[in-house]
Amino acid sequence: MHDDPMHGSSPRRDKLRAWLNQARFFSEEVYNSRYRGAIARARRDEDDLFMLLVFSEMMGLQNPASYYTLELQPLLLERFHDWHTRMGMERSPLDHFRCC
Repeated sequence: MHDDPMHGSSPRRDKLRAWLNQARFFSEEVYNSRYRGAIARARRDEDDLFMLLVFSEMMGLQNPASYYTLELQPLLLERFHDWHTRMGMERSPLDHFRCC
């Protein structure tokens, strides 16, 4: 059977397509590998800012988004300890909430 572009795919074309997909994946990984650390730091900084927005009113800071972030507090309490230690606070900054 001949490779006919009008009649579906052939095993040869499938192998070529699979090889091209692997080559594309490899090239993307090589290109992105040098930026992984910067991307992870940027993501962590963004998460830190979000945590500050969620818990700012409890720390005495004015928060214009407090009405919208109040319902997120229970979901983020598990990550609160890691966040406040990363921000340089040895203990929880909240008087009524001890996590350590």
